[in-house]
Amino acid sequence: MPRNVILTCALTGAGDTAGRNEHVPVTPEEIAADAIAAARAGASIVHIHVRDPQTTLGSREVAHYREAVRLIRESDVDPVINLTAGMGGDLVVDPQQPTRQLPGTDLVSGLDRLPHVEELRPEICTIDCGTLNFGEGSDVYVSTPDMLREGAAAIQRMGVTPEMEIFDTGHLWFANVLVSEGLIDPPPLYQLCMGIPYGAPADPRLLQTMVDMLPEGAEFTSFSLGRNQLPWVARSVLAGGHARVGLEDNLYLSKGVKATNAALTERAVSIIEDLGHQVATPDEAREILDLTVQTSTAATGA
Repeated sequence: MPRNVILTCALTGAGDTAGRNEHVPVTPEEIAADAIAAARAGASIVHIHVRDPQTTLGSREVAHYREAVRLIRESDVDPVINLTAGMGGDLVVDPQQPTRQLPGTDLVSGLDRLPHVEELRPEICTIDCGTLNFGEGSDVYVSTPDMLREGAAAIQRMGVTPEMEIFDTGHLWFANVLVSEGLIDPPPLYQLCMGIPYGAPADPRLLQTMVDMLPEGAEFTSFSLGRNQLPWVARSVLAGGHARVGLEDNLYLSKGVKATNAALTERAVSIIEDLGHQVATPDEAREILDLTVQTSTAATGA
């Protein structure tokens, strides 16, 4: 049956990708311009990381978020804004001396990952629902149950909707605990992140298993990386969910053809429409996710 599918464009991420594709936005102005272009191409939601303009690497600098969000909000489009709250969880350990932190570590408390959310009050922010061995080497993403409960409670008080990032089945288990404990307001929003080493493999059978684990009334999006990104749009929609594309997860439109955020969004819109569905407008996405109530509560300070 035809339905409105929410399409997210994840604009830039925090990975060391700017040197691999010149279209990866780096400055707040570039990130905002890509958000606006993606919205014009059909994105319902724009998911935002920021980067240090000098190093091009991921940043937690509130001023960069402030400028990017200002430019989007002052534009002629009105996408739902989703800010990452995942920065500050990176631990690189010395395998010979595990108590020693190596360069690349950026590890702060759960609450210290939220000052930009506190100030800017986006409609959505992410919360990464567990610790993960992140790829090869000794990189660990740290997100403990205590951090998650404290962070979820703070996000709830702000009136912001959390998008729970699920990198493995245990993360989904704990996200469901957060829902059962009342720390996540309905409808709960899950992002099933597939194919990220070493989390949940990009296996359609596993996707269906994870979908079957979701609580009643949940909304979910799923994505995969690289060459799997665009085919996974169809997999996620056929599984009953929403979709995500963008340069955070994939740098190519096709073999040898470097992508832009707008081009990936346009391709995803075509896939969704070819499946017989429509891409939700930002306001339709707000209605599906009940964001109007959350935004109103945040504005009144309730």
